[in-house]
Amino acid sequence: MTFGISGGRRAAAVLLTTGAVLVAGPLVSPAAAASSAAAPKVSAKGAFLMDAGSGKTVFSKTADTKRQMASTTKTMAVAVVLDTKGVNLDKKVTVKQTYRDYVAKNGASTADLRTGDKLTVRQLLYGTMLPSGCDAAYALADTFGTGSTVSARTKSFISKMNAKAKSLGMKNTKFDSFDGISKAGNNYSTPRDLARLARHALKNSTFKAVVKAASTKQKATAKSGGTRTYTWYNTNKLLGSYKGATGVKTGTGTAAGPCLIFSATKNGKTLVGVILNDNNRYADAGKMLDHGFGKKTTSTLKVRPLPQGAQQD
Repeated sequence: MTFGISGGRRAAAVLLTTGAVLVAGPLVSPAAAASSAAAPKVSAKGAFLMDAGSGKTVFSKTADTKRQMASTTKTMAVAVVLDTKGVNLDKKVTVKQTYRDYVAKNGASTADLRTGDKLTVRQLLYGTMLPSGCDAAYALADTFGTGSTVSARTKSFISKMNAKAKSLGMKNTKFDSFDGISKAGNNYSTPRDLARLARHALKNSTFKAVVKAASTKQKATAKSGGTRTYTWYNTNKLLGSYKGATGVKTGTGTAAGPCLIFSATKNGKTLVGVILNDNNRYADAGKMLDHGFGKKTTSTLKVRPLPQGAQQD
């Protein structure tokens, strides 16, 4: 990604066309300190791992230091939609040219939504989380915000994101963006706060299904009245690379660096982790998960490659 705060690369594949501060020293949690000899060394500026079942800390490194979070922001956008009372996931949303213009202006990651196409809310969730589509996130914000203009509705939606953060006890988090593109830089969180968010979101079956998918093909109603098939690949390369990985979201930005919210389940135990600003995010996520599952890391993680032309984030 080349723009300021959030992640983006090339256009996602679409059938019929071609088409995603405050630094402190490391802190190891009491739980991890008990086995400090086995605690992993990670290059992340901030990292956190929790047991999703108990909520207990497994590993921690500057977990309460506020940092830019790039497109991991979209995790909250999707959580707000899914937590909306009476949400209709089959509701159809018409893609506006405004969403495409926004992506083009910001050089943002995209689901390559086509103007006039009609996609369901459920499909927009996939478009937001897999190729990290800022256009899909914009469509959700515009649909689920309130107000008489697009600007008012997106502002309203961001307010809902902040209200949700407060309700989840995310005390060191602030959103000024629905997708992580923050001109003012007031879009930040901490590893601990984002782990709380992920733990909450993963309780929703739809969220779990979306973030676990390595890829998806979605048929939407094209503007012409025909059918367009969107093909999206998950930018989270931990899926298919680490056995038991189940999600969650990538993010990359100039200020944020490479970020990752991740989860994995083994033998009935689920771990949720967060890495902020780490050029070795996948390898370090693997180390953290091995530590949490009581497994010694003996080899380098072989990261799943994405198809040519797929979004990178």
